Amino acid sequence: MLPASDPTTVLIVDDHALVREGIREILETHEDLVVVGEAGDSESAVQLTASIQPHVILLDIEIPGDDVTTTVGRVHQLAPDTKVIILSMYDGPQMLQALLAAGIHAYLLKSVTRQELVSAIRTARSDDGKVLLAVSRESLSQIQAHPAGPLSDREREVLELTARALSNAQIGSQLGLTEATVKRHLRNIYVKLGAVSRIDAVNKAIAASLITAPKPPLA
Repeated sequence: MLPASDPTTVLIVDDHALVREGIREILETHEDLVVVGEAGDSESAVQLTASIQPHVILLDIEIPGDDVTTTVGRVHQLAPDTKVIILSMYDGPQMLQALLAAGIHAYLLKSVTRQELVSAIRTARSDDGKVLLAVSRESLSQIQAHPAGPLSDREREVLELTARALSNAQIGSQLGLTEATVKRHLRNIYVKLGAVSRIDAVNKAIAASLITAPKPPLA
């Protein structure tokens, strides 16, 4: 658990006031979690995220306004360090696949327990490289069987520099990106390639001819 002096700030986004109130009551029983705002639609969610810069946003998948993947993208643009946790009634692999590619940190069905919700928030804050999925085995197997699609031009650029053993900070410097944005691109790459590490992603991309192997230095 994070120390009480450094609480995790949370923005709750759901169009049902009763749901927001229930989540707030759950989180307020934990000293290391602080609810800093609530929103009922995508536009309010994005505006609040930009102004508050919460550590974590709990985002309902069906809020009014922009579709959820667009909302996630706007959140990451305006608050690149904010971790997005999706709350959903649905277990469909297509939407889950798109959201993973968009860089979410967790996808939780609303049937999770309060302990699982709290644990997901803490993990999102403390472990940037982990993605939590509370979904059925069937959805997970379909995602693994059908990768999310080809790499974007930017993702290829990031992976080519990764293949040259550059750090996230060095990659960001070369491409004019923040380190958080580089991390998000790498998470998307892992999902699309079914990779578990930087080396695994590079090897799979080279094998699939998505990037070229870096040339060895001259002797």
